[in-house]
This record gives sequence, C-alpha cells and structure tokens, in this order.
Amino acid sequence: MGNRSFADAEAFRSAAVSGQIGVDPDAAQTVLRKIRGGKDAVESLLRGAGALAEAPKLGANPVGQAISAKMAKRAAGGDDDSYAQALRNLYIQYDQAEQAIVTAMSRYQEIDDANAQPFRRHV
Repeated sequence: MGNRSFADAEAFRSAAVSGQIGVDPDAAQTVLRKIRGGKDAVESLLRGAGALAEAPKLGANPVGQAISAKMAKRAAGGDDDSYAQALRNLYIQYDQAEQAIVTAMSRYQEIDDANAQPFRRHV
C-alpha cells in the first residue's frame, strides 16, 4: 500500500477525532464488520508469514543459494517491499479505518444534537 492510502486513512481518522465527521452507528455496522473481518484475515496471514522464511531448495550452486536466501529474506520481512511488510502496512490501514469509523460513530449523536440546536430554540 502506498503512502497515499496511509494519508487517506489518517485524514479520515483525524476528521472523525476532531468532530468533522459523524457516522450513523446503525448504518456503519456493516462497514465495521467488513473492516474487522479484513483485519482478522490479515492478522491470520501475518501469523503464517514466518513460514515463508524457509529458503526454497534451488540447488547447491552459488546462484541458486543466493536466490534462495534472497527469496526467504524478502518473504519474511527483511525488506521494505516484503510480503510480511505489505501485510503489516495493510493491517495498520485496517486498524486506522476501524478507529476512524468507531470514533465517527461516537461523534454522530454529538454532531446531530449540535446541528439540531438552532431549531430547538424556535420551538
């Protein structure tokens, strides 16, 4: 996931925290369930990512051994573009989205009451 995705998730979370966004809790439950399901799936993949660190058997020659070691390192998270790092990045985005939705749900009533206040004075 690129930096743009992180920035978007953070902007949404910040808007929810500052009270700029409110989400009807009943309407958001489906989205929240999907986010949590995705987060759980990524967490499960992360738990199994360590098994990818086993070097494939590509022969005894130096080139095969070097490629084998590189593949194991990349899969296990030794590089910024590894499978494990990509999963960690995705997990963080799911977590930020979950926090933002939960916060926006908690702000919904507060925002709704504030918007209704001017009309209550005239009743």
